[in-house]
Amino acid sequence: MNPGRLLVLALVAFVMLLYISPYGYMMLTSFKPAEDALAIPPHILPRQFSLDSYSRFAKDAEVPRSFLNSFIVAMMSTTLAVSLALPAAWAISRYGSWPGRFFLLVALVTRMIPYIAIAIPFFALMRSFRLTDTWLAVALAHVTISLPLAIWLLAGFLEAIPSELEDAARVDGCSRAAALLRVIVPVAAGGIVVTAIFCFLASWNEFLYALLLTSVEAKTAPIVIAQFKSQYSLDWGSMTAVGTLYSLPVIIFSLFMQRRIVAGMTMGAVKG
Repeated sequence: MNPGRLLVLALVAFVMLLYISPYGYMMLTSFKPAEDALAIPPHILPRQFSLDSYSRFAKDAEVPRSFLNSFIVAMMSTTLAVSLALPAAWAISRYGSWPGRFFLLVALVTRMIPYIAIAIPFFALMRSFRLTDTWLAVALAHVTISLPLAIWLLAGFLEAIPSELEDAARVDGCSRAAALLRVIVPVAAGGIVVTAIFCFLASWNEFLYALLLTSVEAKTAPIVIAQFKSQYSLDWGSMTAVGTLYSLPVIIFSLFMQRRIVAGMTMGAVKG
């Protein structure tokens, strides 16, 4: 192994350590007793491992309910975003007209708008429809975040699929909609899965809209984690314990789907 390769590996290891260290510190803090979690200066490694932070909220029904709310909202927003983005991206990639390209540009520009700029009007709209503190309200808000990205990603994936496949399906008697569902969607399944993963993660980690649109019934896990910080104290143990449990499923899922994500992201890199 030459020195250049060793240098690259050392640099990669250093960058990985920088990324992993905050999460590792949070996980280690969740196993500290209450007095060690608040110690100044802080100790990186716990002096003794304790499960008090986990057992403290195990009997609290609000925490598992918030996990369920987060999962349901993320699934709803992901389904809506992908279902709306797929036909839009298909039309943009197949027809290639300037209105479609302009629409794709506008979709990207909307991601530059700060969420707080539309959060209050969206809250007023949901309140007028009596949808506040419901899964649907939060899911619709999350769709506004993930839909532009979903359109942009799917348009790139669908452009890599030869139009001859659709033409052959049309010759066999399929309508445009049937050709999309029966031919294009199975071929672009990898790109659709990647898009769905990104939409799910965007909804799973979102905080602002969930804070404004929920109060009791539809409260998601990020809101419950933030509640451990009060005006006079900060429960580091419970906060880090819930944060660890909330992030582990996504991390494990991403590790298992890593090959699919990489394959889907490189799907549109080469045409032909």
